[in-house]
Amino acid sequence: MIDIDIRQSVLDALEFEPSIDAASIGVAVDNGIVTLTGHVPTYAGKLKAEELAMAVHGVKGIAQEIEVRPVGTHPTADDEIARRILDVLRWSTSLPADIVKVKVQSGWITLSGTVEWYYQRESAARAVRDMAGVKGVTNAILIAPKASPVDIRDRIVKALKRQAELDMQNIRVEVSDGAVTLEGKVHSLTERRVAEQAVWAAPGIREVRDRLSIG
Repeated sequence: MIDIDIRQSVLDALEFEPSIDAASIGVAVDNGIVTLTGHVPTYAGKLKAEELAMAVHGVKGIAQEIEVRPVGTHPTADDEIARRILDVLRWSTSLPADIVKVKVQSGWITLSGTVEWYYQRESAARAVRDMAGVKGVTNAILIAPKASPVDIRDRIVKALKRQAELDMQNIRVEVSDGAVTLEGKVHSLTERRVAEQAVWAAPGIREVRDRLSIG
């Protein structure tokens, strides 16, 4: 696809999404790299815009420059945000009690702590990104590997083979100290994301080095 067609497809995707005011978001495309600008009222809206753009056929990468501007002239105080975040995390059934630490500075959230599974790490970030006053989230939660590299690699390879969209003959997997390296070739950005998601489903994964090429 040429850049002008990609740009129109991204604009259409944003316009079709009811949770986003597409008129407040600008889209530029250069050699398949999409730059998003403008502003949204929540951090979740910023992530949603990025997700929609990434799903468009022909998109090779995203430059995210959207600003979060919370509704209202009085931003929520950091201490109040921190208290509400701790309450939300305690209510989460996927997280052990009080395992996640929270820091709030000018509306920007930093989460830290240690968990065993990637989904636990991501559920903590999802639980707080929609809250009023949140301008961004840095997810510094660590994942502690409890399985051997051989076991982890075996689980990852099996997970990749279960994905009908992927041709495992073109993908190589290496595991070292909780870090997974993917090498080889896929046919689209969507296939690349499917491969990454399959890797994150394994226990103890703290880093994915995606070296897959698209072609």
